[in-house]
Amino acid sequence: MAYVTIPKDLSKVQSKVLFGLTKRQVICFGAAALIGVPLFFLTKGALGTTTAALCMILVMLPFFLFAMYEKNGQPLEVFLGHLIENKFIRPKTRIYQTNNLYSALVRQYELEQEVRKIAGKNGKTRKTGRGKAQADPRRA
Repeated sequence: MAYVTIPKDLSKVQSKVLFGLTKRQVICFGAAALIGVPLFFLTKGALGTTTAALCMILVMLPFFLFAMYEKNGQPLEVFLGHLIENKFIRPKTRIYQTNNLYSALVRQYELEQEVRKIAGKNGKTRKTGRGKAQADPRRA
């Protein structure tokens, strides 16, 4: 009896559109054909058949790579973007910085102490001894 194996990880399964190719592959192969075939026929007379075929292959190769290459579930343009960002854009040495909760609590405590000290000094100078209602010395 014939049987079909079903993969356990369905995230790697891609839907096929045409001739067992995915939509991405069809688009990339079509773009390669649209650029490579006319290039071959335009350069065949001046360069010769062999050289024109090699030029066509070299021009079409990036499209084939973009269609077929995939590393860690990422297509080639995403992989190249990460590679360029890592090698050229981001700094080579990164400083390891942490936000220590204890030091943040110590800073907060010091700020509160400073606020209490300032409020305590101002509070002592504003007391006029007129009972519960304390008047502002500037208004008197």
